[in-house]
Amino acid sequence: MYLTQGLHRALRHTPERPATIFGDRIRSVAEHADRVARLAGGLHTLGVSDGERVAILSLNSDRYCELLLAVPWADGVLNPVNVRWSPAEIVYSLVDSDTSLLVVDDTFAPLVPELREGHPGLRTVIHAGDGDAPDELVAYEELATGPAAVPDARRGGDAAAGVFYTGGTTGFPKGVVLTHANLLTSALGSQATCPWVVPGGRGLLAAPLFHAAGLAPWLVQSVVGGTHVLLPAFDPVAVMRAIAAHRVTSTVLVPTMLQRVVDHPDLGRHDLTSLRILLYAGSAIGEALLLRAIEALPATDFVQAYGMTELGPIATMLTAEDHRRGDRLRSAGRAAVHAEVRVVDEVGNEAPRGTVGEVAVRGGHVMAGYWAKPKETAAAVRGDWMHTGDAGYMDDAGYVFIVDRLKDMIVSGGENVYSVEVENALSRHPAVAACAVIGVPDLDWGERVHAVVVLEPGARATLDDLRAHVTAAIAGYKAPRSVEFVDELPVSGAGKVQKAQLRARPSRAFATAGHGGRR
Repeated sequence: MYLTQGLHRALRHTPERPATIFGDRIRSVAEHADRVARLAGGLHTLGVSDGERVAILSLNSDRYCELLLAVPWADGVLNPVNVRWSPAEIVYSLVDSDTSLLVVDDTFAPLVPELREGHPGLRTVIHAGDGDAPDELVAYEELATGPAAVPDARRGGDAAAGVFYTGGTTGFPKGVVLTHANLLTSALGSQATCPWVVPGGRGLLAAPLFHAAGLAPWLVQSVVGGTHVLLPAFDPVAVMRAIAAHRVTSTVLVPTMLQRVVDHPDLGRHDLTSLRILLYAGSAIGEALLLRAIEALPATDFVQAYGMTELGPIATMLTAEDHRRGDRLRSAGRAAVHAEVRVVDEVGNEAPRGTVGEVAVRGGHVMAGYWAKPKETAAAVRGDWMHTGDAGYMDDAGYVFIVDRLKDMIVSGGENVYSVEVENALSRHPAVAACAVIGVPDLDWGERVHAVVVLEPGARATLDDLRAHVTAAIAGYKAPRSVEFVDELPVSGAGKVQKAQLRARPSRAFATAGHGGRR
């Protein structure tokens, strides 16, 4: 199996079908394949071969899709760069992975001098923008249209497909090495478990392609055939317009993105009835938000995927049928057909059903390892089982419930408090638009349950209001003892709430009983 396999199939079966739609630019499968083969030839002239890493620092575009195929076509290894990183973080990843060739678009071209200063080994930078290439940068379009097309190296199987860096929330980012087999095992296994991409359909790529939430739907749509509709970055109005204009059949959104779509005042003005499947993933979702989304999009089937970059990325799925049945909406679903999943205790033994432990996963989708980090690899993958760092439990029917990241678990007064449970209860308060729960130091309790809350426009709430609402649903010791009212939560480039940033704030002005917030 190899990443370019779907393109070869599409070229034989549907050469005239649109392969990519980006703004007003539409390219057929035949055009797409020709540009990929020529771009691979251009990469060869720049020294790419036999596993050389090629970094991509760019917003989503049709050119990004071409690079995802041209790099392995040229026998290279992908290194998608997080577009939200600082220059120092980008330099770290380039140096760590020994990457000497970088592709930038117009947005990130101004960073090139600083990146070259930080990484003298960066020998070549390609400009994949719409304007003229700046001095000392290679013009992407000259590579995609000029050189002779080269045969596909058909790099695949257990060869590295890419080095995908984690977000670095627990220290320096780690490069996750995923093979072609890892990625395609997850793609084929997840589609077999619950079809979440429509064969021959149109998939909207609104999540960033450097992230699993963007890469996974791109790959599955590429495998089963169809058209990629691309937005440079997420915007709720742009998402709705794209679905309506291009009759999009499937998309992937993380919960923060989904919330911005379903709560947007213009939602009813757009025809979204073509959207047959919406997969949400990337972080926990509040049940209130999920029910609101299901009501807002009655023509759409909802699917949830749980996993992580190290798992290529999917491990479990909550299917469309599970959502229609509605009795396990707080679950992350059951193991996908390509995965074994269990919950283990502190010493690695399988925990009894219903008991919280660490989620562990085994299968052909588990990463090859962390780039140049054998100790970290050995700590994470033990006896073929990837230890996810997520706390959860499994019920008698095999459904997995994620309760927290182990590092995010709050120990307050000797009791374990899982932030996801508190967030789920808190999110059902009518005044709460979004929330995150963290532990903060407390002299009496060791750690205090602290809520960071975004209120609905015009709404008002107090800590006492929120505590009363939470304690009606879960145990009183889990209710927030302090609260901050903020205008927005910090999120990553993929839309995940950055709890590390919330915990790292040097000072915290929080509301106590009797003090409220308003918007």
